[in-house]
Amino acid sequence: MESDITLHVDGHERTLTVDNRTTVLDALRDHLGVTSPKKGCDHGQCGSCTVLLDGRRATTCLTFAVANDGAEITTAEGLAADGELHTMQQAFQDQDGFQCGYCTPGQICSAVGMLDEAKAGHPSHVTEDDGPVELTDAEIRERMSGNLCRCGAYVNIVAAIRQAAS
Repeated sequence: MESDITLHVDGHERTLTVDNRTTVLDALRDHLGVTSPKKGCDHGQCGSCTVLLDGRRATTCLTFAVANDGAEITTAEGLAADGELHTMQQAFQDQDGFQCGYCTPGQICSAVGMLDEAKAGHPSHVTEDDGPVELTDAEIRERMSGNLCRCGAYVNIVAAIRQAAS
């Protein structure tokens, strides 16, 4: 069974017909040619497919496109505006927060969403008290634990997030 859906991807309305079993990741990559979200594990365990879905980070390999008809999707490509890198993208570049770069788009989208969650006061597993969230290295690592970097650039990723948060 197929359905016609509309996704708003990086500020552009895109209408497409998909098999109802198509994930958002496959809709982006295979149907719309948006390749910044990467297909890593295809089980939601590596985070390389992370985008901002209606403003919240989401692993797109685990959600069906038809269930997100009308959604606003921001990929790493869509974070930059007017030829200028997003603050988080610039921080990753400044801090050398990537090695092979495969995980980088998902890491950057997750980091942007994570900072918004922290600003909104959403606690993580390691948040000690109620109230404002202090972005310690442990807090950043816990909040980014759904995104894996196989090259081991974690130290620089935390440094990049700290730079963008300041």
